[in-house]
Amino acid sequence: MVEIVEVGPRDGLQNESALVPTAAKIAYIEALIAAGARRIEATSFVHPKRVPQMADAEAVMAGVPRPPGVRYIGLVLNERGLDRALAAGVDEVNVVLVASETFSHRNQGMSVAEAVRSFAAVSGRARAAGLGVTATIGASFGCPFEGEVAPATVAGLVRDCADAGADEIALADTIGVGVPADVVRLVEAARDVTRLPLRFHFHNTRNTGYANALTAVEQGAAALDASAGGIGGCPFAPNATGNIATEDLTYALRRSGIASGLTLSGVVGAAALIENELGTQVPALLGRAGDFPGALSPER
Repeated sequence: MVEIVEVGPRDGLQNESALVPTAAKIAYIEALIAAGARRIEATSFVHPKRVPQMADAEAVMAGVPRPPGVRYIGLVLNERGLDRALAAGVDEVNVVLVASETFSHRNQGMSVAEAVRSFAAVSGRARAAGLGVTATIGASFGCPFEGEVAPATVAGLVRDCADAGADEIALADTIGVGVPADVVRLVEAARDVTRLPLRFHFHNTRNTGYANALTAVEQGAAALDASAGGIGGCPFAPNATGNIATEDLTYALRRSGIASGLTLSGVVGAAALIENELGTQVPALLGRAGDFPGALSPER
């Protein structure tokens, strides 16, 4: 089994130009829960001028259902964001750091060293409040401005975040440049410095996202991020296209004998809902091709 962290409501929607009403975001989340999603990145607590799509973070959190076993994640970049996340009642925070100086300054307005210090402050307060803490290291597989990122650089950040109290480390291919061999290299580098659970965040920009995800599972990944419909991207990274699609990933895992706890039909339904709201066809393929009715494809 591998856990799928549903990031459509946050990372999926943040790059969409059409502003989605709060009620539609909540309906999207409700459909994902019905499909079996149990960890959902519901929103981000960033300045609304930076990411207008997330301006209703508090309203979304006030309106989502709270069934047992469902955990909501809020993305935060600093202590101001954490204050809002705590007040809104998230269960976990996801704190993003970036593995290159140029991207760190463009994405967060601070150096990598400053981001590490900020993470330590956020992590300490979040843990004291009983929240789970994920450190996501953006551009782990490559930077849109500086190019290659050395695995040793990523490993150094992994060590820093583990020392500062992370419960989980997420390695993000923010611009979708990685290939399976890169996944293996980064797992080896991370395992040299920590035994914390590893989570991976892939974009399918160069059509390698699903191969990378399956390789990550083979390498012992505890969780994979995915977005229902395959929507998303990073507004601060040129040419960063959508996340790997939850339904397409679920299909690949299921046909490989790996359970995710999600129903394919349910995820396709959630994607159709947000596709209708956006008014444009989502990138995911399962909604178009349909399931394969073979012996290895029953809903489970």
